[in-house]
Amino acid sequence: MKKIGLILLTILLNLNLSFSQTESEIDLLLNGISETENSKEIIKTEQAKKIIAFGENSLKTLAEFFTDSTLTKVKSECQERNLTKGEIAIIIADRIERMPYFIVTGVQNCTMEFCENNPNLIEYYLPWIEKDDGKSFKEKYINWLASYDRKSKSERRKEKRKLKKEKI
Repeated sequence: MKKIGLILLTILLNLNLSFSQTESEIDLLLNGISETENSKEIIKTEQAKKIIAFGENSLKTLAEFFTDSTLTKVKSECQERNLTKGEIAIIIADRIERMPYFIVTGVQNCTMEFCENNPNLIEYYLPWIEKDDGKSFKEKYINWLASYDRKSKSERRKEKRKLKKEKI
């Protein structure tokens, strides 16, 4: 009986590790990206491609880094300064799933003519995100991740069915 329990526990742990990304794994990849010289090159790095390949599953983990103020070697020509590790995490998260900028920053930019040839649209909003060290942004982002509006129609239908079943 102990062997079966041990086998099941091992299988469960292996499945859990293979389908989710640990904070330390993302941290290591962000550290690698931190060596990039220009922010326009972030998404071209192998480390960024790995995080992006993790997909939606890595968004909550990336959000944990949003307030990391560790300065990196990544220079933003648009902001005319070096980016923090948290800002790199924000850029990667935005590449995985485009953020509703107004909802998470409180700022609307209709023209998007901020910085030519920059694939990181969220970079425009960094000064507003930085105002409170990213804490408000992080909170709004996490709320948005869990929001009803973000979910697909099929997810909403499933939720409604589940609620109806619970009422019965």
